[in-house]
Amino acid sequence: MKHAYLIIAHQEFEILNYLLASLDDQRNNIFVHIDKKVNDVPKLSCSAAKLVVLEERIDVRWADVSQIEVELLLFKTAYHYAEHAYYHLLSGVDMPLRSQDYIHAFFEKHRGKEFVGFTQAEISKQLERKVKRFHLFPRHFRRENSFLGFTRRFLRSIFLKFQEVTGVYRNRAIDFKKGTNWVSVTHAFVGYLLTYEAQIMQTYQHTFCADEIFLHTLCWHSDFRDCIYDFQSEGRGSQRVIRWKDNQICDWKNGEFEELVNTSFIFARKFNSKNMELVRQVICYVTKVR
Repeated sequence: MKHAYLIIAHQEFEILNYLLASLDDQRNNIFVHIDKKVNDVPKLSCSAAKLVVLEERIDVRWADVSQIEVELLLFKTAYHYAEHAYYHLLSGVDMPLRSQDYIHAFFEKHRGKEFVGFTQAEISKQLERKVKRFHLFPRHFRRENSFLGFTRRFLRSIFLKFQEVTGVYRNRAIDFKKGTNWVSVTHAFVGYLLTYEAQIMQTYQHTFCADEIFLHTLCWHSDFRDCIYDFQSEGRGSQRVIRWKDNQICDWKNGEFEELVNTSFIFARKFNSKNMELVRQVICYVTKVR
């Protein structure tokens, strides 16, 4: 059975083309969403894999519910296109670290497991702030250096403080879970997820960074919880190697090829066009090692 690769892209299209080349295999269907804000849509192609560039394009905003919306759109498009063994959610600046032969063999060996990585740190305060309070102007979380941007930040901060002082909570009955939103999940789980689409979009309106929460919470409170590949490690559970520093994701750089390919994980994020030597090394490695 084929695999579906679901890619969210908004910039760095040279890297996106390398990513497509690394996934260009007849055993794959690839679904790409290009952000609505992109005016000059790149020409993308594959020779072996079926490539679907979504006609419906969403204006995706950081930390906003539109991030959930685009993920659900990709899952829904791929799910209704064909039945797939696995659905791999990637950004346009991610890369696989293994060949397609390895990837298909790995997921066949662990067929039925859900590769969802759960955060291990204490996050109760973080969850309270992100999804148990109301956030104003959710489409404008990114810092704006203007009077209007300052006004939005001020009002958002005041409203959050008001909720804290007065004890205003939302979603009280939900035990939220969190982790990286980049996952590899089965057809059965995607079908289950899509039955909750309307409820998800309603629950997570006016929240903050809930794309890291909605899928994990739904999975945790379902029978699919018993199918999680690894509860103890967020990286191993998702099969993604992601490097963090000061609560920010660090890009991989030239000279770090050996460190990357010597990990036990299947995917890595993220890369940039300033370090294309590393990207070319990775693409050569995964396409030649069959």
